[in-house]
This record gives sequence, C-alpha cells and structure tokens, in this order.
Amino acid sequence: MRLAALDAHLQRADARPRLAGLPRFMLEFLYFGIKEARACLFVGLFFAAVFLVPRAGLWFIPRYDALLIIAVAIQAWMVWTKLETLDELKAITVFHVIGFALEVFKTSGSIQSWSYPDFAYTKVFGVPLFAGFMYAAVGSYVIQAWRLFDLRIRHHPPYWMAWLTAILLYANFFTHHYIGDYRWYIAACVLGLYARTTVIFRPLDRDRRMPLLLAFILIGFFIWLAENISTFFGIWAYPNQLGAWSTVHLGKWSSWSLLVVMTFTIVANLKHIKASIHVPD
Repeated sequence: MRLAALDAHLQRADARPRLAGLPRFMLEFLYFGIKEARACLFVGLFFAAVFLVPRAGLWFIPRYDALLIIAVAIQAWMVWTKLETLDELKAITVFHVIGFALEVFKTSGSIQSWSYPDFAYTKVFGVPLFAGFMYAAVGSYVIQAWRLFDLRIRHHPPYWMAWLTAILLYANFFTHHYIGDYRWYIAACVLGLYARTTVIFRPLDRDRRMPLLLAFILIGFFIWLAENISTFFGIWAYPNQLGAWSTVHLGKWSSWSLLVVMTFTIVANLKHIKASIHVPD
C-alpha cells in the first residue's frame, strides 16, 4: 500500500511560503516529475512488459496472449489496491473498446494500415485483444494525472461542441480512406475551440497554468515516441517497416495529438467534473 500512501502525499497541498527562487523551482520540478511518473504507472508497467516479453512468448504462451494476461493483471491490481476506482476502470474500458474497434478497421484486408504479424490465440478479426490496452493506457494516464495534479480547466468550450469535434475526429480515422482526410480542417476547429482554454495544475502547493492545446501536442509527441519503440520491438508494423524498421512517420504525431483531444473529451465528461470547469455562457 506504499503507492496509496504516496498518492496521499502527492495530493497534499501544504503551503510552503518560505520556499522561493531556485529551490522552489527545483522542488516543484521534482514533484512534477514524480506525479507524471505516477500517472504513467499503467503505461510504464504495460510497456515494460511489451519490451521484456520475448517474441517467442513466455512458458509456451504466445507473446500477444502473454501481454493480454499481464495487462489484465495490472489493471486488476490497480483496482484491488485502490490506485484506480471502479468508475475510472469503466472509463478506461471505454477507451479499450474504442481503440480496439479502430484497430480492427485499420488492420482489415481492405485497409491494412498496419498489421500484427505474430500468432495469438486471443486474436479477434486479426487484432490481438491486448491492443486495446494501448489506447486504455492513454486514458489511464489522463485520468490519473487529472487527480494527482488536481486539474481544473478554464474557458472550456461548450460541451456539445467538444463532443461533436471528438466524434468527427474519431470518424475521420475511418472515413479518410474513402472520402478524403479532413483532419487538418477538424484540427483548425480544435484550435479555435480550445484557443482560450487553460489547464490549471498543482505540481506542489501553488497552481500553475499552461495552454490546453500545448498539453495535447506534448502528450501526442510522447505517444509517438512510444509507438516508435513499440514498432522497433516488432509489436506491430507499418507496411514500410516490414522489410526493415524505420521511424514512424512524423505525421502520426498529429494523429496521436488529435486522439488525445478525443480522450480528454471523454474523461472530462465521464469523471463528472463539470463543477470545476468554467463553461462560458
């Protein structure tokens, strides 16, 4: 239960009026890093398994199946130790379902944006069930960071507009194969919607602010880095990586950043935090 005690400590906001200058900056930066690492607990454990489980599998269990077992075990452990609530688990399950549906479409015979080359007993429509946890990991990070940093959002756009934009973003991942890619038009709408939106967070004892759009871009970048590492280890592969590994196209950064927008929208609603969000009339 040491992590539960750590969570309690990290969420305390005891004033430190005598802390100033460089010592304050260093301590706040340290606590920011600790909170980020804690928010990435599921992400870190899951991707550690991705990197450590050999391609041949474990104890005669194929790699993809072993990763599914590990992901479920991590999730169950986090709920059992109360590091994650049942409501948060429900939200993460939504991300799993949404992500898995996208995976099935993207790996289908007529699309083949990427593929999962290894055998698995738990493949459904050619996609291993563990794949949904990669999207759930993003949701888990956002949920955990929201609580640990005591996030509050100022000048959030009207909810119906945020939902409509999120739906259009998700739909474009499917429809751009048939009617053209409109991500940049939707991205322009996102820029307009969230141009004034600020995220307030607390690394230590004082509130800090940053543009929410910057947060979307930064999170998308780190997901893009994780995708590069995952393809390097052969978890999945894009068509241009089948012969030899190469860097994931930089354009995927924009796709992940837009997916983070959708994730944020779902979390903002499912966590029922409207009381702490300023919605303009």
